[in-house]
Amino acid sequence: MTERKPLGVSFESWIDRQIREATERGEFDDLPGAGKPIPGQGKPHDDMWWIKQKMRAENLSFPLPGTLALRKEAEEARAEALGARTEAEARRIVEEMNDKIRDSHRKPLSGPPVVQPLIDVDEVTAEWRALRPVAERKPAPAPTPEKRRKRSFLRWFGRR
Repeated sequence: MTERKPLGVSFESWIDRQIREATERGEFDDLPGAGKPIPGQGKPHDDMWWIKQKMRAENLSFPLPGTLALRKEAEEARAEALGARTEAEARRIVEEMNDKIRDSHRKPLSGPPVVQPLIDVDEVTAEWRALRPVAERKPAPAPTPEKRRKRSFLRWFGRR
């Protein structure tokens, strides 16, 4: 393609001739993606397609704003608690997540103001019990009076 366009020949016919000759020589054979559909065909146009493609190729992700990350973490903690081996472990997971939520109420995180409600420990443990047969369950230890007092104190201050 280093040759120059001859005088008197239109660009269209000159380019068409070069493509035809290259096809006859087999220069377009074995191109990557030959015979495959064009990626993204039929999808709406996205101006940021190349950034998203690069992030997928490099296995990168961007961090969520703090409040949205907290909401996602709460959902994951709930799912983890439902998959816990013992009821005590499920309670511990939920209570640790509730502590993080209370901390976020005290000092707001970055991002949009999203109020994440506390996870109801009793509701999650009841759901945990419903998912397991009676023989598989291990009862949670009864909370000590000090623990019960601390929990009621935190509940009172955790709510606004």
